[in-house]
Order: sequence, then C-alpha cells, then structure tokens
Amino acid sequence: MTAIGALIGLLVSVLLIIKKISPAYSLIAGAIVGGLLGGLPLTETVKVMTDGVKDVTPAIIRILTAGVLSGVLIKTGAATTISNAIINTLGEKRVFAALALATMLLCAVGVFIDVAVITVAPIALSIGKRLGLSPSVLLIAMIGGGKCGNIVSPNPNTIIAAENFKADLSSVMFYNILPAIIGLVFTVFVIIRLIPRKLTIVAPGQEEITDDKQLPSLTSSLIAPFVTIILLALRPLAGITIDPLIALPIGGICGILCMKQWKNILPSMEYGLQKMSTVAVLLIGTGTIAGVIKNSTLKDWILQLLEQAHFNEIMIAPVSGALMSAATASTTAGATLASASFAEAILAVGISAAWGAAMINSSATVLDHLPHGSFFHATGGVCELTFKQRLKLIPYETLIGAVLAASTTLLCLVW
Repeated sequence: MTAIGALIGLLVSVLLIIKKISPAYSLIAGAIVGGLLGGLPLTETVKVMTDGVKDVTPAIIRILTAGVLSGVLIKTGAATTISNAIINTLGEKRVFAALALATMLLCAVGVFIDVAVITVAPIALSIGKRLGLSPSVLLIAMIGGGKCGNIVSPNPNTIIAAENFKADLSSVMFYNILPAIIGLVFTVFVIIRLIPRKLTIVAPGQEEITDDKQLPSLTSSLIAPFVTIILLALRPLAGITIDPLIALPIGGICGILCMKQWKNILPSMEYGLQKMSTVAVLLIGTGTIAGVIKNSTLKDWILQLLEQAHFNEIMIAPVSGALMSAATASTTAGATLASASFAEAILAVGISAAWGAAMINSSATVLDHLPHGSFFHATGGVCELTFKQRLKLIPYETLIGAVLAASTTLLCLVW
C-alpha cells in the first residue's frame, strides 16, 4: 500500500485525538482510513490491522503484569517516600536537581512519567511557594528528570521497544543509563537557566503535603524496585533469564510484604491494572495503525529521505522514533509505532537489536509532550498552568528529548 495512505491515516488519528476523541478509537479510525486510501480493500485493511495488534500482544501482557509494581509503589506511599528522601537529602538550595532526580528515579523504577510528576508535584509546589519559584520552572525540572528515567525503566515504552526488536530488556535499559545521566545534567544546568523570566509566575497556593508518619520507611520502600532490578539483571550478570512478566509482579509483591501492607495487595493490584489497562487499550489502537504503516511504503520513503540528506543509516532509529512520538504525542505509542514499523530496516543495516530499541526508546521522548496527548494536559494541570503557559514549555522539553536521542545515537556509533 502507498505511503500517502499511511500518512493520511496518521493525520486523521492526530486530528481526532486533538478533537478529544478517545486515542484508541482515533488510532483505529486512522488505520482504517490509511488502509483504504493506501489501496487495500476493506478485508485486507482489517487483516493488516489485526496482524499489527498480534505483534504488540506479548508486550501488552507484560505491561499488564507491570501494573503490580506500579500499583504497589503508588498505593503504599513508597513512591512519595522515595521522592521525599531525595529532596530532603539534597536540600532546598538544590531544589531543581532534587526534583529532577526524584522524578527520574521514580520513572526508572517503573512509575509512569505522568504519575511520577503528579507524585512529586505537591512537594515541588510547596517548596516553590516558600522560595517564590515559578511553577513553570519546577515543572520543567520534573519533566526533564522524568524523561531521563523513562528511557532506563521497565515502563511500557521500554518493554515494547525491546519486544519488537526481540532484544533483552535489561540490555536496552543499560544502554541508556549514560544518556539519562547526560540528560539530567543538561536539564539542571542548561535548560533551567534557559527559561526566560517572562515565564515566571506566582506559585499557586497548595496544601501542605501529608504527614510523613503515614508513609512507609525508605528502606522498605526501596525493596520493590530493588528486587525487580536484581531479577532483570540476572540475565546479563549470571545468564539466568527471568522475563519482565515474572520479575515486575514479584518485585511488587516482595515490596508490599516488606512494607507490611499485605492488606493493600488487592487494592494495589487493582490500581495498577487500571492504570496499565489504559495503556494496553492505547497499544491495541496503536497496533492497528502500526500494522498499516508496516505494510506501507512509508518506511521506504523515510529511508530514501535519509539517503538523499546524506544521513548515516543509523539515523533511521532516532528519526522514526521522534516522528512517531510527534504523531501520537506519546512515548509508548511512539516507541510502538517506530519499533514495529522500522525494526527490520534498522536491524538490516547492522545495528544490534538492543541498540536499535534503545535509540527508538530515547528518541520517542523528543516530541511526546505535544498538546494532542494526555501528558501535556496532566502535567500542566497538576501545576495549575494555563494552556498558554504550558505551551511555552514545549521547546525546552523538546531540547531535553533531543539530547537524550543524540546521546544514545552517538554512543551506538562509538560502541
């Protein structure tokens, strides 16, 4: 089928999402339009769409089981304990570094980036109120840290990129550690200083954060992510393969037992399942349009454009990740589309599966914050920014994502 049909399908999906229609339905509708306009009959269009969903099914199962870990961290208060500890250790004088690091580590241990920002935001705004800091600057610090943590996490975007490349998840996470550190430093020492004073507004009044006595201890809070990371690291360290489908829920269960909150196991699992179900449904919609794109000549167009622009073939991964994140305004959907559509082409030029997945994962953070996605509105709302104030932060978020993508790509070149 033609690339024009696939592009029109993507455009239809974006327009429907902007019109506040469910992203999953928008993507399915775009896939149907793209298939038909691309020259496929209706029956073949449906077949291509369902084949695309089949490709993401293994990742969907792993993402649903990841809800156990995510739910435990949030419902028990462990995520809040970890973020409080980081901020209290670094102190208010290093508030931007503290906020960025707190959000980064929360994402790195498996918390969704929007949930991580929402978790840290009350602490950030409380400090901002005392110090007279702009909510816009505080939000950029949290988003920058969250993006850095997201590319080294067992979150859906990393899981599905590794799955589509048939790469080891722990290797994909490991390859992005240095880029994440570079991105964190860039956020704290460059981006924060770039934001002009005209963005500075009076911090909104916030209620004081809840009593820390109700939260679990730091040691017990760290058990869940620690066990998960150890289990995932057994393959590169000892040659023992434990699938994320097993490692993520085991980590969550160990954590809740060590926090002595076993009565919260069911509420935590239900909360995590609810959060992950939203992503799973989105991935089903994403899989339909990924199937259409994969069967179109769009990837050939991009390869030809890269060749005419005299770009190295390695640029297929970061360019496709950035473009798909822009189309979907989602790290997960962007990583899904790019890895499902271009994995074969990337592997064909000699790039290893782990590096290909790592580059697409980091480049999916370049434009995942555009206004037709939920992340834009969730993060702006939690910091009480107007639409116009939130819109002005997009260039800075894009710079952070670009640094992450460039760092991973350069490391792949010199590895």
